[in-house]
Amino acid sequence: MRQIVIGCCLLVLVGCAQRAYVRLDPAAAQVGAVEQVFIGTMRDINPETGTFGNQRSEVERFARYDVSVPPDRKPGQIAFPGSSQKSDPERHFLITEAVHYPSTREFRSNLAGQVRARPRNERDAVIFVHGFNNTFADGLFRIAQLAHDIETPGITMHYSWPSAANPLGYVADRDSSMFARDGLETLLRETAAAGVQRIIIVAHSMGAALTMETLRQMALRQDPAKDRIAGVILISPDIDVDLFRIQAQSFDQLPQPFVIFGSSRDTALSVSARITGQPERLGNLQDISRISDLEVTYLDTTEFNKGAGHFNVGDNPALLQIIGRVEDINTAFSGDQRGKVGLLPGVVLTVQNATQVIMAPVGAVANDLAQ
Repeated sequence: MRQIVIGCCLLVLVGCAQRAYVRLDPAAAQVGAVEQVFIGTMRDINPETGTFGNQRSEVERFARYDVSVPPDRKPGQIAFPGSSQKSDPERHFLITEAVHYPSTREFRSNLAGQVRARPRNERDAVIFVHGFNNTFADGLFRIAQLAHDIETPGITMHYSWPSAANPLGYVADRDSSMFARDGLETLLRETAAAGVQRIIIVAHSMGAALTMETLRQMALRQDPAKDRIAGVILISPDIDVDLFRIQAQSFDQLPQPFVIFGSSRDTALSVSARITGQPERLGNLQDISRISDLEVTYLDTTEFNKGAGHFNVGDNPALLQIIGRVEDINTAFSGDQRGKVGLLPGVVLTVQNATQVIMAPVGAVANDLAQ
């Protein structure tokens, strides 16, 4: 009976959204802003569509997809056509070009060419790792949206692990994320070999668990590519807190900045905690003292909650600014424990202790003070 209840909760939380899918429209490049996304994946190839499916592949594949981001949208919004709907580049995210590399060497060579063509101060890479219940297109369009909205200055990359894209497939996805650890390590290694100077990892939900396991094994192996990792951002991480502590202790020093976005009212993580038999997950942590001895910053976005509260950062225009300014925020709070207004428009940042920063809309804080 418990499994049925949990399954229904997951279905309500994540099973009702319309699915994205890859639709090629080269002409859309003349309308929208094109985001170029380099991809590493452990997904198989769907023989019907010729793109990446939901099944696992023991062979890692590499690609580049150019995504047209429509001009008629607000930050945080993603729209794509239904299966029987005509595409509109003024409103829809569309693929303008798709390149599948026949070998790792060709992927690295093409990526290296893109790196060399950029100014020296833009030779960084941001690697996004998607979460639970994502198709290939779901993750790709979300990453293009984030890269566009936060104006990523360097190379945008996507690690697409083989989620089953099934709201009832939580355990299958957890296994698939662990299956994909070596693939993420390979992508990090190839990215470093292509000449990227600094790598920032941004991981969501179950993708954060995959990221931590990969970083742990790189630390234990003393993989030299780990030295290129210049920051980690975990958004609503679906990780057991004790496990996270053990993972973090594998490092002599965690990559800095190391930032966790969480919400105590993240409904999706509450369901995940019930499935795993734990009271909470890292992304909806109630007692921050459990990680206060680690060199991490926990940004509490509870006051921005909408719906399930599982992706506040990606959906909220005010919070989107934070991903691009994490280093500025870390520096601003390093020696000042007071609330900050104006560092980010529309957001008040207040340090609770050395680890936790409470975030709230300016209007909400003003209302509290007036009462």
